[in-house]
Amino acid sequence: MSVPTTNEKPSPIDPPPEAGSLSEQIEASYSKIGLTTAHFGIVAMVLFGVFFDAIEQNAVGITGPLLRESWGLGGTEIGLLNTATFTAVALGRILAGAVMDRFGRRTLLGANLLVFAFGSLLCAFAPNYEVLVGARFLVGLGLGGEIAVAVIMLSEFFSAKHRGTAVGMINVAAAGLGNMLAPLFGVIVFAIFTGDDRWRWLFGLLVLPALAVVFYRRSLPETPRFLAATGRVAEANTVINRLAQGKLRGTLDSEVQYLNVDTSVDDHAAPRARWTEMFGRRYRRSTLALGIAVCMSYAAQISMLTLIPVILTERGMSISSALWYTLVMQSGSLIGALTAALIARKLPRKVTLTGGAVLGIVAGLGFGFFATSIGLVLFFGALFNFSVIILNTTIWLFAPEQYPTRIRGLATSVILALGSLSGGLFPLIAGAVLDSSGVGAMFAMLAGLFIVCGIAVQFPKETFGQPMPEDG
Repeated sequence: MSVPTTNEKPSPIDPPPEAGSLSEQIEASYSKIGLTTAHFGIVAMVLFGVFFDAIEQNAVGITGPLLRESWGLGGTEIGLLNTATFTAVALGRILAGAVMDRFGRRTLLGANLLVFAFGSLLCAFAPNYEVLVGARFLVGLGLGGEIAVAVIMLSEFFSAKHRGTAVGMINVAAAGLGNMLAPLFGVIVFAIFTGDDRWRWLFGLLVLPALAVVFYRRSLPETPRFLAATGRVAEANTVINRLAQGKLRGTLDSEVQYLNVDTSVDDHAAPRARWTEMFGRRYRRSTLALGIAVCMSYAAQISMLTLIPVILTERGMSISSALWYTLVMQSGSLIGALTAALIARKLPRKVTLTGGAVLGIVAGLGFGFFATSIGLVLFFGALFNFSVIILNTTIWLFAPEQYPTRIRGLATSVILALGSLSGGLFPLIAGAVLDSSGVGAMFAMLAGLFIVCGIAVQFPKETFGQPMPEDG
């Protein structure tokens, strides 16, 4: 988001808003305001949470070699831990989508992190494998709701000009910094704590930042789009004034009338959303196409996250060396997230998604059949992560742009839930293929996922540079 920060206070004698739908008035207000310190504060509050969520998402892959040693787990059993996590993530996203479209986006953020924190604590004290699987399911419920709400909130706080970069920053924090620094977190924890149970400390220490983020987010406002869509236009106008003045807390100097209720009475009289509507004639094509695309990209990403430390340790590396090499490969995730966030303002969504899929195919085949040296392992591993994060980041942005506010949360959450379910189940298949047929066969299968993804993303309608859609 390269536009300079401004804290210029709007004049109380500004002319009243032009007639039009509330959605058009909000978009016009956002465009007039630009970016202020309030926007950056909102982004920071959201990103802190998803950063630690991403580290937790990597926890199974980081602790996998130690669990294999201490509990004698195989690739399939380690895969089942991620299956439990991401199956719950899928459920958490669907539940979050239904709740946020009815009660608001802000309400869920604190609850999600509390559930996540409790699950992490339970992981740390799990007496056996079965309890650990159940604890990972609980962690997944919190993780799923967090990402779903974060995507919707940032998409609704920014104008079309800045929306792509804002939503893209979620994956800069999560898949970029979170995925890249997760192995470093593991190296530090395993250097400080010793013994067969040192993996427990990794789970337990993640509770503290989660609780800190809940406190930090207490000043996060509800989105004006949700408030306006539910008839709370005065509150929406106040939040827009807070954005304009760069003041998320405290008393406003004055309030400009950005929204004209009289010309938009039909906006907040929209019929209540039904979950079947996203599969109706108007939205079916986008829902199915993006659902397939995200299933492919998540399956590839989570299989890589889960199994790459195991692959490296089986090649004779120590757990610390494997995690350091994983960190280098995860630098591709950070570069991919930054690239996706920056080009979201320049390139159509379909162009970006197609390019990411092509690079993923190259990376998968390269890692499986040509990575004969450590340098090539690192190169193709980083390229793989770069590609999959380009895809995920752009899908996170593309999905909310397909739907009106009243079903945006649920529809986007369902799409992301499909991806999470795929990411939970597919490591079981990938782990079984790895055990039976080796690295080459596993990565050839992952390359096939990118082919399907590249085809699927051609079918939704292009939304680049357009305002968020609304009914009518």
